Amino acid sequence: MKLITLLPADKYVVVNRTVLTEIDKRNIINLYEPIIGFGATSLYLTLWSDLDRLELMSKDFTHHHLMSILKCDLESIKHAREALEGVGLLKTYFKAGDINSYVYELYSPLSASEFFNNPILNIVLYNNIGEIEYNDLKKLYCKVNINLKDYEDITKTLNETFEATSAPFIEARESEKLPLNIKSNIDFDMIISSIPRGILNEKAINKKVKELIINLSFIYDLDTLKIIELIRTSINEKGSIDKEVLRKNARKYYQFHHGTLPTLVYRTQPDYLKSPLGDNSKKGRIIGVFENTSPYDFLKNKYKGVPPTSRDLKLLETLLIDLELNPAVVNVLIDYVLKKNNNKLTVNYVETIAGQWKRANIKTAREAMEFAEKEHKKLQKGNSKDKTKKINEVPVPVWFDKNITKEEISEEEKKELDDLFKEFR
Repeated sequence: MKLITLLPADKYVVVNRTVLTEIDKRNIINLYEPIIGFGATSLYLTLWSDLDRLELMSKDFTHHHLMSILKCDLESIKHAREALEGVGLLKTYFKAGDINSYVYELYSPLSASEFFNNPILNIVLYNNIGEIEYNDLKKLYCKVNINLKDYEDITKTLNETFEATSAPFIEARESEKLPLNIKSNIDFDMIISSIPRGILNEKAINKKVKELIINLSFIYDLDTLKIIELIRTSINEKGSIDKEVLRKNARKYYQFHHGTLPTLVYRTQPDYLKSPLGDNSKKGRIIGVFENTSPYDFLKNKYKGVPPTSRDLKLLETLLIDLELNPAVVNVLIDYVLKKNNNKLTVNYVETIAGQWKRANIKTAREAMEFAEKEHKKLQKGNSKDKTKKINEVPVPVWFDKNITKEEISEEEKKELDDLFKEFR
């Protein structure tokens, strides 16, 4: 990218590509400011205030205007702008001329739920503010859960309330968000030059490898020199970088220096996706276990207190980061697979089911449990139609409806339930 010198006389215009609300302003301050800093936050809010009364577009301003409002120099404004670009809040366009011109496009911040489920921003926020303040911040966005089990929904529909009339179609603005643009300090030229060509293939650092390195640098807090060390131990006999080995080495490095793993495998279900309080049924209590236990602790308890292996941790990372499944859904998946697969977490088997659940857009423990039961019944029904196939009773988790809604359950099922509640209470 060419070097562009920013001058006070350079003009800019702000274009709003979204619908900005007061809730967005709150999310910028609470969630983004600990990551991008007060300078970038102030710049975003200033550009917002530059918009016209309809919040569509601003008039022409000079950057001297920003210097006067923000009380800072142009270099600070440039860094603030780049921070906004990096987290997907701003897009910048440049046109050279006697007086250079810029167009600044504003985009909405992520909603609180989207932010806390983002594997990058969520971890960066946690690392920047610490566990105590992070948990306090999450409480601000908690969803109020009310047990409506004994209530009847009497809400009227639109057509029951209003009469239909014809009206012209208007294409309204919608809330637009940019995909996360990770601003990385990784120097790929240094990486390439520091490893001899005879060892590293010229095409080894391709687009996918670069994306992986950038993601690993964020998740595991790695700089260029640390990345170089890890790459040297991740090169295979063909001179290519083994991506799985690189991920494993990055995880080991972080765990060795921090004594733990990044926060993702320790996260529990987001509060807004938890079930309403007050359900003390057996199934409700089991759902509470899935929702209030991190995948790491859940698997550890399944192993009777023995920490999960590095292979299992990689599998958890794949489910949480790559497939973006929620923690409670991962717990249900673990419990389901261990029961059906003779206490073995076979990677291909787990990923096949996880992919199906991802496509089904499963977000909560209850949805995962109901989906698993439904798929099991479909399989059993299909087997029963095949007269030539011998039907074997497949083990199922204790939380399947047919087990926990009966007044009497077997001693084995009772022990499994008791163990579940005892291990995770």
